Amino acid sequence: MKREEFDQKLVEVLRAHDVELVILAGFMRIITPALLRAYPMRVMNIHPALLPAFPGTHVWQAEVDYGVKFAGCTVHFVDEGTDTGPIILQAVVPVYDEDTADTLNARSSSRSTRFIPRPFSFTPRED
Repeated sequence: MKREEFDQKLVEVLRAHDVELVILAGFMRIITPALLRAYPMRVMNIHPALLPAFPGTHVWQAEVDYGVKFAGCTVHFVDEGTDTGPIILQAVVPVYDEDTADTLNARSSSRSTRFIPRPFSFTPRED
């Protein structure tokens, strides 16, 4: 099934269940305009790195390879770019010299689970 077709079917299911806010966590798919048009500024993503520095996948390895001293996770609104939407909330964790991608993933992920519910009460108001 093509991405646009998948997203259109997803929109049908979401609307059938009166969903008002879509939260992506571990979804790992590029969202198409079909979903974004149906839920403008109502699709949030939990990204496992600090944006805009580390978009995309394999972020923990990239952070370790780059030698950053701080890493973290970002909750942002999804737009048509890849991890380029407006940032809602970020959490920061230290990166230690002995860290590997796996240890950084564990530390960053444990931090993200603590703040996951917080931004979901925030949605833009329509004036």
